[in-house]
Amino acid sequence: MKLPLLHLAAILTLGAAPAGAADSTGTAPANGAAAGARNSHPPVVATRLMESVSIDGVLSEAVWKNGNACTEFKQRDPVEGGTPSQRTEVRLAYDDDALYVGARCYDSAPESLLVRLTRRDVSIPSDRFSIYLDPYYDRRSGYYFLVNCAGSMFDGTLSNDGAEDGSWDGVWAAKAKVDDQGWTVEMRIPYSQLRFQRADHYKWGVNFRRRIERHTEEDFLVYQPKKEAGFVSRFPDLVGIEQVSPGRSLELTPYFTQKGEFVRAPDANPFNDGSRHVRDAGVDLRMGVGSKLTLNATVNPDFGQVEVDPAVVNLSDVESFFQEKRPFFVEGSSVFRFGNEGANDYWGFNWPEPTFFYSRRVGRGVQGSVPDSQYADTPVGTSILGAGKLIGKIAPTWNFGTLHAVTARETADLYGSGISSESVVEPLSYYGVLRTQKEFKNRQQGLGFMATAAARNFDGDAARLRPELNAQSYMTGLDGWFFLDKNQEWVISGWSAMSHVVGTEERITELQQNSQHYLQRPDAPDNHWYGVDEDATSMTGFGTRLWLNKQKGNAFGNAAFGFMDPKFDVNDVGFMSRADVINAHAGGGYKWTETTKTRKYQDVIGAVFGSADFQGNIVWAGVWGGGFTEFANNHSFEYKVAFNPGTVNNRRTRGGPLTLNKAGYETYLYYDTDGKAKLFYFVEGYSYLQPENDSYEWNVFPGVEWKPVSNVTLRIGPGFERIIQDVQYVDQFDDAAAAGTYGRRYVFAELDQKTLSAQIRLNWAFTPTISLQTFLQPLISSGDYYEFKSLSKPKSYDFAGYDYLGTPYPGSSDLPTNPDFNFKSLRGNAVFRWEYLPGSALFLVWTQDRTDAEDTGVFHMYSDAKKLMAADANNVFLAKVTYYFNL
Repeated sequence: MKLPLLHLAAILTLGAAPAGAADSTGTAPANGAAAGARNSHPPVVATRLMESVSIDGVLSEAVWKNGNACTEFKQRDPVEGGTPSQRTEVRLAYDDDALYVGARCYDSAPESLLVRLTRRDVSIPSDRFSIYLDPYYDRRSGYYFLVNCAGSMFDGTLSNDGAEDGSWDGVWAAKAKVDDQGWTVEMRIPYSQLRFQRADHYKWGVNFRRRIERHTEEDFLVYQPKKEAGFVSRFPDLVGIEQVSPGRSLELTPYFTQKGEFVRAPDANPFNDGSRHVRDAGVDLRMGVGSKLTLNATVNPDFGQVEVDPAVVNLSDVESFFQEKRPFFVEGSSVFRFGNEGANDYWGFNWPEPTFFYSRRVGRGVQGSVPDSQYADTPVGTSILGAGKLIGKIAPTWNFGTLHAVTARETADLYGSGISSESVVEPLSYYGVLRTQKEFKNRQQGLGFMATAAARNFDGDAARLRPELNAQSYMTGLDGWFFLDKNQEWVISGWSAMSHVVGTEERITELQQNSQHYLQRPDAPDNHWYGVDEDATSMTGFGTRLWLNKQKGNAFGNAAFGFMDPKFDVNDVGFMSRADVINAHAGGGYKWTETTKTRKYQDVIGAVFGSADFQGNIVWAGVWGGGFTEFANNHSFEYKVAFNPGTVNNRRTRGGPLTLNKAGYETYLYYDTDGKAKLFYFVEGYSYLQPENDSYEWNVFPGVEWKPVSNVTLRIGPGFERIIQDVQYVDQFDDAAAAGTYGRRYVFAELDQKTLSAQIRLNWAFTPTISLQTFLQPLISSGDYYEFKSLSKPKSYDFAGYDYLGTPYPGSSDLPTNPDFNFKSLRGNAVFRWEYLPGSALFLVWTQDRTDAEDTGVFHMYSDAKKLMAADANNVFLAKVTYYFNL
């Protein structure tokens, strides 16, 4: 297998990176207006410990009574710059191994504290305290550690001067205790969990936040004004830490699993009698590489404890996007974000922004075809043999990240006519990502680079998959930002990228015709952009996007322009819905941040936008307006409206000729109540109406969250969706009688689709380290197709009736299949988690799914629910134990 030279690129990047001008404090010299603002607050002083500290939440040690307390907090909410309603004292201490935090959160009414217990990293309204650290002292990135007054712990990383990523899980200790003066918290944060430059005397950035939930009050040592941008860049200095080492610890976490699968299987299935038992093992590794980089690796990972994906009924030509939930890929994922750095907001308006690294591609479902056979046992997904990533900094202003993974060659076991065989359905594959980013002149400018690659080995029996899968796929791109003024009010940001895909002639021909490209459109011009080249063995494309953002003051604005040419494709490692787009928008708004008797915050936004293809067709446009209101009683209301004029549709026929879009009107509403109440209500609704062709869709998703006691949360969110579509795509085939559409018939129908679903979650925390988390999603969806018709002529909305179900395919006696459907699904899982030691955990998991499908478009909630509950269930039981070693 020919692998891309990402390893060499990583070495070259490391070698070419400037060392940075660091002084004896291990920091880059500060300069500019932002640095002056940062240093306006007195430094926070950490004291070296002379005695051990017991992390019990009781501030009994002498160090917590010294004179270095930080007490000068200011409100950000509800009164920006106001005096906090309660006093807070914070002290920091350190020894050779860790940083210690002791906070006394005074409260004149401790009985009014909102004490709610939850599992780690699951947010819930409660009184809480946070410390933010910038050990790199780059005024852009860092870590946060949060503890609520029930002792629940949260942590994560900071990037882009304030963006939070809660995916990182450090190994640290904390305890909280409520008493008659309020509550207290102690934390121990090992240096091994942080990355910073080695020095004799350290200078970091630090900030503290306290939330007083009953007042919806946020108090900071230094806060970010609501009309401005930048959070990490405002941190006060942390000084006093001397003669300590960031540490070079090696963290190993081996795991062992026992899994039992009890599934429905056809009678006489030679591969599965309905039960299967599997044992497995693997190991995760984390270690510091120097003082600034972290290596994470995993061998034969298992992610059986993550929540199942929800069921969807997708009638479009766009792949469903699912959130990444696997810990190895979630942790530190913000490092591999590309294209949206520098500014604090990025608007889209029908711009199909690619996800350049979509980690769900690693370990995805098998893609190869399965030969016809009486019985087939096909893997659900590809196994990850191993993966590793190296992230951190290679200089004070130079960020770095790289990830590499190898997935296994997968085979399907086949049986038919008394003969057993196997067929390769996924080749041995490699995935790689390289990401670097350099900041200049106190973050006034930034320049980044990203490369991704996928390569597949088609040796031996895997050669049958060459016409079906790309051999190699590459993407390289640059991104960055440029502030137009010293106050960092106006910023230009964006990205440019090139893609290159290699494969056989059959594979590249298929790629040119898939739903991202549709280069085969018969009415497209015959030029460089359109038309299928059946002799091509590669495809290269380009894309770019630029934003202009005003991000300070009451008035704000955002404008953008971008394009992706018809051959741009990053879908092997990334995710994209479509290419062949030129898009632009311009918009602005105004926000009111001062608290009044009726509201805490208000904004209004308006924009105009439009999209075209490379043929010059306007494929979408509109005028959009909306706003958001946060009321004084902590209720919130979001509202949006849009008008879309008539445009051209280059996707409805799925590679066929153009059609037209009728004008439409869009509305969106969301309202919720006070989240800290025992009963929290919310409702979300959407509608889109096209009166000229009697098409519409609407949905409503109400919900309630009930907190009956301080450690239990039940959230129920039902939803109903109705779609009446005048022209829903059904089929296409060659037909000489369809002369008006180039000898190919494009069949549509009117569609009446109804979908009823719900998402139900129960979270029960027994202690800060023991919890039960459950998820359940029932879904019933029906689609009734009627009034079949075919397109009469290109670039029109003219359709003629067509007896689709009663007319055989041309040249055949076969009749088409009725597309009506009634699909029912119930899926969910329950996860018991016990962190019996820091970093070590036991998981007990039960996953169930059941489905039922009928060829009818009739929706009947009661009988459909009965059939769903009567359907055979697949049950999977998993026990997983991990143990954390710090060597």
